[in-house]
Amino acid sequence: MEENRLAAGLTGVKRTTGQHPGGLVVIPQDKSIYDFCPIQHPADDPDTDIITTHFEYHSMESNLLKLDMLGHDDPTMIHMLQALTGLSLSDIRLDDEQTMLLFRTPEVLGIPADDPIIGKTGSIAVPEFGTRFTREMLVDTQPKKISTLIRLSGFSHGTDVWTGNAKDLVESGTASVDEAIGCRDDIMLFLISKGVDAKRAFKIMETVRKGRGLTEDMESDMRAAGVPEWYIESCKKIKYLFPKAHAVAYVMMALRIAWFKVHRPLEFYCAYFTVRSPAFDLEIMTGGIDKVRQKINELGRRSDLKQADKDLFTALEVCYEFYLRGFSFAPIDLKKSLAREFSIADGRLVPPFTAISGLGTAAANDIYDHRGDDFTSIEEFALACPKVSKAHIDQLRQAGAFGSMPETAQLSFF
Repeated sequence: MEENRLAAGLTGVKRTTGQHPGGLVVIPQDKSIYDFCPIQHPADDPDTDIITTHFEYHSMESNLLKLDMLGHDDPTMIHMLQALTGLSLSDIRLDDEQTMLLFRTPEVLGIPADDPIIGKTGSIAVPEFGTRFTREMLVDTQPKKISTLIRLSGFSHGTDVWTGNAKDLVESGTASVDEAIGCRDDIMLFLISKGVDAKRAFKIMETVRKGRGLTEDMESDMRAAGVPEWYIESCKKIKYLFPKAHAVAYVMMALRIAWFKVHRPLEFYCAYFTVRSPAFDLEIMTGGIDKVRQKINELGRRSDLKQADKDLFTALEVCYEFYLRGFSFAPIDLKKSLAREFSIADGRLVPPFTAISGLGTAAANDIYDHRGDDFTSIEEFALACPKVSKAHIDQLRQAGAFGSMPETAQLSFF
């Protein structure tokens, strides 16, 4: 009863900053956020409508309630893939052989295994397994089972779990991938299987997964149960372990998205560039595979990449693969492009209006709202869409969005 009364009297939800980017701070109804903290727009996105607390949450946590409301791109991407293909999640088999092959070779995509950019797996742009780090992990382990992918997810999300730990054990032949510690649950279940009391096994798991190592008593109990020395040493190196339930959920989503990459590729790239692409350089990425390859090589030679360059590099890898598989982009089109989402027309991907550098959502929506209008000139378009700047009109012109539309509707008789 008290909880219901309290919850009903809370309003004024605000986003927090710092270590809780998806947190919501709940303010009592008879208070203002200014009773606790100044507010601001995010420093890296001052034009957004989001308001954040000026101070880091921990400075207020003794007085305010915070709710973690974290966003996740994978469900959004799956939702878009379902809308594009008309398929349901129940139509996607998790044991599809070609999808599983994707994690060992790009040949299932029609790409040779010796391509210097794609590498030896086909998992670029697949959640959980698309980064350089996780792709190298796939090459090292050659997974053939979903259970192995779950363990690899644990390796990648943990701290001091794979590099300098499980990787060395696997490469030396001391332990197999399935024997090495991947998730926190692995420790408890293994110790119970060795005869350790369940409560004691849980306690050891909790200590290790928090990065606290092992006490002398714990080591003694493990040795008495016949736990190998390499396992004990591995536990002592770990700083953080991922829960297996999280790993299972992430891998299930990754497998479903990977299925679309293999079997419905154009829709896959459409959803990826809409939902997950960290950057999109319209001029380079719609300029053909040679231009994309050149930019990848240029960025690959640099050691001083800023985050924007790293994001572009990631997007370029996906774009390069997109071209290798025989796909291409259509020009931005006033009649076919959407405001913020990529779309498919005549077997090609159509970039949205927001693919124009610096063209925001408001301007993109302004253009989209007039998509049915029959403009007789670019001048008429500019008058109808006041939120679109002259610089953006120049960029739209260069991107071919206006086609053969004349600059002005005025006729010259001389």
